[in-house]
Amino acid sequence: MSWLEFRIPPPLIALAAAAAMWLVARSYPGWAMPFERRGAVAIAVALIGVALVITGAIQFRRARTTLTPLNPAAASTLVISGIYRFSRNPMYLGLAIVLLAWAIYLSHPLALLGVGAFAAYIQRFQIIPEEKALRALFPGAYEAYARQVRRWL
Repeated sequence: MSWLEFRIPPPLIALAAAAAMWLVARSYPGWAMPFERRGAVAIAVALIGVALVITGAIQFRRARTTLTPLNPAAASTLVISGIYRFSRNPMYLGLAIVLLAWAIYLSHPLALLGVGAFAAYIQRFQIIPEEKALRALFPGAYEAYARQVRRWL
C-alpha cells in the first residue's frame, strides 16, 4: 500500500487542486477565454456538484455508516441505493464537478488539468484502496454492486 493512500482528506485534495488551477490561470493570463455568463454557468455547475456531495453524505448518515474517507474499513453498511445506484462515488464526483465549475469560472483551458489531476489522484489513492477494503468487508455483495454501477458516472 502506498503511503499516500488514505492520508489526505479528499476535500483538501480538491482545495489544493483549486489553488493550483487558480495559479495556472494567473500565470498564463493570455490563454484565458472569458465569456459573458461564466459566473452564472459556474454557479449552476457548482450547485450540481454540491448537491451530489450532500446527497451522498446524507445517504451515508441515514445508513449509519462512516463518512470519513480515511478509514473505509470502519464502514458498517454497503450503501447501494439512492444516488449510489448511479455512481459508486457521488461525493468524489461532486467534488470533481465543483472543480469543473471553478475551471469554468476561471475561463482558462489549462485549469481543466486540475479537474483531471484531482480525479486521477482520488482514483489512485482513495477509490481503488476503498474498493479493496469494501471487497474485504462485503465479499460478494460489493463485487455484484461494482458490476452494476460505474465508479464515477
